[in-house]
Amino acid sequence: MAGSALIVSSIDACRAQCVELSDRASQLELDTFVKSPSSLLERLRNDKEKLRFRLATYIATNPSVLPSVQSLISASASADRSAIGAALKIAEGRCTSTKPDAARKIRDFVQRIGDLNVQAGYSAAGDDTSGIPAQSQAKGPAQPSRGGALLEGEWKTKLADPFKPVPLPN
Repeated sequence: MAGSALIVSSIDACRAQCVELSDRASQLELDTFVKSPSSLLERLRNDKEKLRFRLATYIATNPSVLPSVQSLISASASADRSAIGAALKIAEGRCTSTKPDAARKIRDFVQRIGDLNVQAGYSAAGDDTSGIPAQSQAKGPAQPSRGGALLEGEWKTKLADPFKPVPLPN
């Protein structure tokens, strides 16, 4: 009975992860973060870049740490909250192609937060993929060149509408 429960829990943990094994945070790091979210702030004091990428890795490894992210936001200074928002955006980007439900969960979480600094950091991160490792970027579908987006039509002779919404990736 205990063995089957262990197998089921490990299957659930594997399903929750948005990134490959080499890009995941260790279980020890995740457990430490869940038990004491402010410990991340203490370890990465004054280094917003490391905070952003480490937190994005935690969230992409296991999106169920979002309640701990809420505690982290409460314990953080307003200057760190924009880095937390950027981490949420990076994690959402990592999850979009592999686990769209997890990406949606992250997006909903950011909308529910109501903290302007977090939302500003989330919005400012935009389509920034610098937090995604190079190997993950290479495995994604090839992006068309954006230079040709200025012209449209069969022979690319008409000017494109600059206010037309950009299609979102599936």
